[in-house]
Amino acid sequence: MDRSSAGISGQYARSDNDYNRPGGHATSSRRGRYRHSTVRQWDDTPRTNPGRNKFYRSADTRHSQHLQRRSVNPAQDFNALIKPEIMDDLVRKSDRFGHRYDGRNHGLYANSIKQYTSAAKRPLNRAEQSQLIGLLENFTITRRWDWRSLTTTLHSLTSAGVFTLHKPMDERVQLTQAALLSTLLDAIIFKCNQKPEASDISAQGIANQLWAMAKLVDNGQEQTPGLKESVATLLPRIKAQKANFTPQENVNLLWAMAKLLDNGHEQTPEFKEAMAALLPCVNAQKGQFNAQGIPNLLWAMAKLVDNGQEPTPGLNEAVVALLPLVNAQKDQFNAQGIANLLWATAKLGELVELNVATSTFESLVYRMRKNLQFSQEEISMSLWGVMVCCARLALDSNANKNNVLEKHMDDLLTRLENTSPDNKEDRSIMIMAASWLGRTCPVVRHYHKAISKTQADFRYQLQSCIPSLRIEEEKSLNSLPPVDLLLPDHNMVIEVQGPSHYVGGDFNTRNGSTLLKIALLQKAGFEVIEIPANQLLNNDLMKPYIDQIKTRIGIPPQEHGSVSFNRGWADAAYVTGEEHLEEQTNPAKKKKRRRKRTASNRLPPFMTQVNFAAQ
Repeated sequence: MDRSSAGISGQYARSDNDYNRPGGHATSSRRGRYRHSTVRQWDDTPRTNPGRNKFYRSADTRHSQHLQRRSVNPAQDFNALIKPEIMDDLVRKSDRFGHRYDGRNHGLYANSIKQYTSAAKRPLNRAEQSQLIGLLENFTITRRWDWRSLTTTLHSLTSAGVFTLHKPMDERVQLTQAALLSTLLDAIIFKCNQKPEASDISAQGIANQLWAMAKLVDNGQEQTPGLKESVATLLPRIKAQKANFTPQENVNLLWAMAKLLDNGHEQTPEFKEAMAALLPCVNAQKGQFNAQGIPNLLWAMAKLVDNGQEPTPGLNEAVVALLPLVNAQKDQFNAQGIANLLWATAKLGELVELNVATSTFESLVYRMRKNLQFSQEEISMSLWGVMVCCARLALDSNANKNNVLEKHMDDLLTRLENTSPDNKEDRSIMIMAASWLGRTCPVVRHYHKAISKTQADFRYQLQSCIPSLRIEEEKSLNSLPPVDLLLPDHNMVIEVQGPSHYVGGDFNTRNGSTLLKIALLQKAGFEVIEIPANQLLNNDLMKPYIDQIKTRIGIPPQEHGSVSFNRGWADAAYVTGEEHLEEQTNPAKKKKRRRKRTASNRLPPFMTQVNFAAQ
C-alpha cells in the first residue's frame, strides 16, 4: 500500500494564535483537521542591544497601549480603529516625509489592530475584516519602508486575521487583501535583495516574517509566486543569522517551516540548509525551552518527517534532547500541549526508542488525570497517540505491557464517543480503539481505496506463480483501514509498504500509523507480512518473497535465495529467512513453530467472525 492512509490521515495539527498570552489557546482557521500547534508570537520588548529593536513613539503608541490595558468593549474599541481620520493622518505623514518615510506610523497602526484582537482573544470576524479592509484601501506600502516596519505590518495584520480568507468572500475585500499583501511581500523581497545588504535586517524580523508567511498559507492563502519568492529570500538568511535566534525564535522558525512543508512547499536546497542550521540549535538551547516551546518543537519535528524530511542526525539529536524535558515539565503542560506531544511522539514511531516513548506517555497520562479540559480534537489526538504506544508495546515481545495506558485508552474512547464526532478521522480513530479494546463501535467508516503500481505488479506475479491462491485486494477487515492483499484461506495479510509508511520515507523506520495498523491486524488474529516497496522493483526481486509466501502457506518454494519478513521486533507471526532455512533442515522445529503460530493467530472472542466483504 504505497500511500499514507494506514491508521491516521496525518493531518493532526492546527496552528492557533496565542496572542502573547502564556499558554494561550485562541480560535483559529479550521482549514484542515487537527492542525494543532500553538506558537508564541512576536514580543515587541527590546533586547539587550537597544539598536536592534528601537521603539517608535507617537500618539498611536498610546492608543495601542490603551486598547491593551483596559477592559474590552469590542464595538467601541473597533470603531476607534476604523475612523477615517486615522488613515488621513497616515497619508499626510507619508506625504510629508516623502522618500524619507520609513513606514513606522503604518507599522504602529497595524500593531494597534493586533492589540485589539489580542485583548479580544480572537482574530477579526468577517464583518470587522470587511469594515477594516475599506479603510486599508489607502494603506500604501512602499519599498522605502525599513525592515522593522515591514515586519511589524506583516506580522500584525496576519496575526489579527486581516488576510484570513472567509467564505464566502466579498470580491472587493479579496481584491484589497491581495493587493495589500502583494505590495507588502514585494517590499520585503526588494529589501532582502538590496546590494549592499541592508543593515537593519534582524534575526527577530526573519523569524516573525517567516512565521507570518507560514500562517498565511495555513489560513488558506494561495502560495503565489510572490509568497514563494518571499520565503525563498528569507531561507538563506536563517543560516547566516543562526547564532542570533533566541529559543522562542527557533521554535517559531521550525514551526513555520513545518507548516510550509505541510502546505506543499518544496524541500529546496535552501530549505534543507536552513533546517540543517536550525536543528543543532535545539540541542544547544534545550534547557531554555518552556512548556509551550517543547510541544511545538516536537510537533514540528513530527510534521517535518511526516512530509518527507529525512531523519538526519541533527533531527534525531533534537528529538533525543527534547523528550527528557517532557517528564521534567509534565506538570506545566496544558491540554493542547499534551495532545501535541502525544501525537508527535507517536507519529515519530520507531525513531523514538520504545522505553523513552513509554516513559513520555506515562508522564503525559499522569498529567491528563488533573482534570484538564480537552477539546474534541485534543481527545482524538491523544487517543490516537496512546493507541500507537500500546501498539508498539504489543509488537515487542520483550516489552512489559502497560495496563494503565489501555485503561486510559478506554476512558478517552468514551469521552470521544460522547462528543459525537462527524468527521472521518475521528470516526476512524474510534473504530480502531473499539477494535483494540473489544468494544462495539457505533460508527462505520468507508475508506478511500487506492492500489499502487508496485502492489498491483506484486499481486500479478504472486497470482501467476500460485494460480490456485485466492487473493483479495483492498479489503477492510473489522472496519479497519483496508489491507493491500488478503489471503483469506490462510488468514494472512500482505502489506506492500511504500515510503509513506516510514519516517522520512527511509524504508527502515516505521511511523506510528504503520505500527498501529500492523498491531491491530495481529490483534485481530491475522498473520501480517510487510514488504518494503523498494524491494519489489522488478520480478527478480519479487521471486524470493513469493517463495517465502509459498513456504508459509505450505507450497515448496523454488531456490531463489532467502529473504526476511522480520524487523527485529515481531512475534511468532513473523519468520526470518534464517528461521525458514532452519525449519527446512529441522522438521521438529518447524512443527513446534507452526503450533505456536496457530495459537498466536487465534481470533479473540469478540472477533471470531471476520467479515471479508468490502466496506
